[in-house]
Amino acid sequence: MREVAAQFDKPALLFSGGKDSITLVHLARKAFYPAKFPFPLVHIDTGHNFPETIDFRDYLAEKVGAQLIVHYVQDSINQKKATEETGKYASRNSLQTVTLLDTIEEFKFDACIGGARRDEEKARAKERIFSVRDEFGSWEPKRQRPELWGHLNGMINYGENVRCFPISNWTELDVWNYVKQEKLELPSIYFTHQREVLIRDGQLFPYSEFLNMDGEEITTQDVRFRTVGDMTCTAAVSSTAGTLDDIIEEIKSSRISERGARMDDKRSEAAMEKRKLAGYF
Repeated sequence: MREVAAQFDKPALLFSGGKDSITLVHLARKAFYPAKFPFPLVHIDTGHNFPETIDFRDYLAEKVGAQLIVHYVQDSINQKKATEETGKYASRNSLQTVTLLDTIEEFKFDACIGGARRDEEKARAKERIFSVRDEFGSWEPKRQRPELWGHLNGMINYGENVRCFPISNWTELDVWNYVKQEKLELPSIYFTHQREVLIRDGQLFPYSEFLNMDGEEITTQDVRFRTVGDMTCTAAVSSTAGTLDDIIEEIKSSRISERGARMDDKRSEAAMEKRKLAGYF
């Protein structure tokens, strides 16, 4: 966090309301205490987010005294910069890229801090902690720089920017242990609750008005979410974990990856990498 502040002129923290970005906010507060929160929080709102995470986003921004910048995918659609998907698996997840790149250009951000971790997905395992993006916002694995002995190189050319991943080397379990250690607040969807769901492709999808139904039956089950994305592409897991200790034990015994419940990663073998090449988070 301090390296980002030292090497860049106008950094921002990408905030989704999920556990990883909440961890980043806490790390930034600790890194610069007792100074005020150092970065604006930027959220790209698809309009299909979980209400719980939107409420928590607003609450946390106010609590830490951070500037909150929210830009909407719907505006990109209205401006015909992005095209709404149709069909059973329609999602706005990939459309966030257009809105994000416009936001970076508008505010001239030269660094965007994100909560991506290498253990989440194989394309993210190729990232550096300082991940250089070209003037079009795209990511090229061969252009990434070595980070020997923890040295981070933030030198960029005009028009380029860097995505910074402070918890890149953490695991899902590391994050949960840190949440427990620091007593961090989280949105309620991470803990077991009753929710209307439907079974699609063997996954428990949360019922919402944004989901294109295909004759699936809606039931109410005890579920929680391991990762937070759009309601159209994030599946829940059946769970009885109502406390942090329960969640930690559940993760220790899990045989499915955290992003195993993200259908946007399953569109193709290289779905995440293709999105990153286009400028995704």
